[in-house]
Amino acid sequence: MLKNLVEFCILMIRSWGWLLPLAVSGFCLCRLCGTFVRLRAKRGRRFLLTAALGVSSGMVIWVGDPNLLYTLPVYFLLFLLCTQGDWVGRLAVCSIFFCLEMSVCAILDTYLQFFHGYDLLTRLARPAVFAALWLVLRRRLPGETVTLPRRLWKLVLGLAAMPLCALVSVVLLTYDRYDSFSVYSLSMNLGLAVLPFVFLTSLVLLFAITVLADHERLEQASRMANLREVYYQGLRREERQVRQIRHDLRNHLTAVRGLLETGEHAKALDYLDQIAGSPALRGTKRLCENETANVVLASKAEEMARDGLEGDFAVSLPQALPIADTDLCALLGNALDNAMEAARQGSDKRVTVRCRAEKGLFMLRVENAVCGEVHPDLSTTKADRAAHGFGIAGMREIARRYGGSLDTQVKEGRFELVVCFPLYLQRS
Repeated sequence: MLKNLVEFCILMIRSWGWLLPLAVSGFCLCRLCGTFVRLRAKRGRRFLLTAALGVSSGMVIWVGDPNLLYTLPVYFLLFLLCTQGDWVGRLAVCSIFFCLEMSVCAILDTYLQFFHGYDLLTRLARPAVFAALWLVLRRRLPGETVTLPRRLWKLVLGLAAMPLCALVSVVLLTYDRYDSFSVYSLSMNLGLAVLPFVFLTSLVLLFAITVLADHERLEQASRMANLREVYYQGLRREERQVRQIRHDLRNHLTAVRGLLETGEHAKALDYLDQIAGSPALRGTKRLCENETANVVLASKAEEMARDGLEGDFAVSLPQALPIADTDLCALLGNALDNAMEAARQGSDKRVTVRCRAEKGLFMLRVENAVCGEVHPDLSTTKADRAAHGFGIAGMREIARRYGGSLDTQVKEGRFELVVCFPLYLQRS
């Protein structure tokens, strides 16, 4: 009885001992993965992803073995199930990590089989490679999850398809590799050339994502700088007007006193009304409590007034919103720019803006008269398509990123754009 118990304990130690390399690989890959895609908040999903990455890193993959084909759909399914965000980005990151893992496994299983203790050597080499990869990259990668617009994720997905196709081709190129020695030698040589290329390409793509994310952050910073410039230019304009009125105040008072002394009270009152109507005394138009939105809306309202357009604003936005200032600026600015451009070309000069944040929803509706042709895909009607037509696509990407939608319709000769998405105190 005691002997059987000891044998059982030894068997359990040996069995569970093999789980440690898988756990190390899964942990390192999951931490690395968290830099490029948002993981589900539930701990069960994170554990499932860690387990899936660990088990897949221990999968035996030979050049000429169909295990890769069986692993691929399960890997993609579990990866998409345990992550969240834009599905295009998740699919791109999944493809890159699949190529990264499987290329390492294929290299180790195929070319270490000739060494003594091959099984133990490959089981220990896998976690060593992935742990070293995580330790080397973690200080060179951003501390927070990168975010890219869909157009850039599509680019990354297209690039990730190349190493994926190369990996699948070289591994599945010769299914029955032992039937022909010449085919076997060719497949081994191809694997030795292609598999390291797949591994290095996957690493380059991960760094490319971080470079694109940095570029996107710089663009957002540039948009914020433009927004601040609009705000400061408005302040400078008001300051110049105030200085001008202060400079002329003595002359104004002298003129009013002269009118009163001569008994021309009506002219004196009219003169005072003209002074009171000065833009410097009116100050900045206040359309809502949110400073970012107010700067954009007030700037567009002044532009409408200069162009002879009629702006109908009803905006109710609180001072604090769980929306990035760059996103809020892009939504309002692009929507109003498109509406004003259409209103300038038509006879109906009215632009209607309704925006509010209540009951956990952000809602924006902009209406303007239809002028000219409206394409079904809302692409630009201008001849210079390279320089125009990105406003709607950018707004739709922002709405989708916040879990909402952008809808458009033409009704009774007016074009209506509606953006709606939920507001969360913290975006997951």
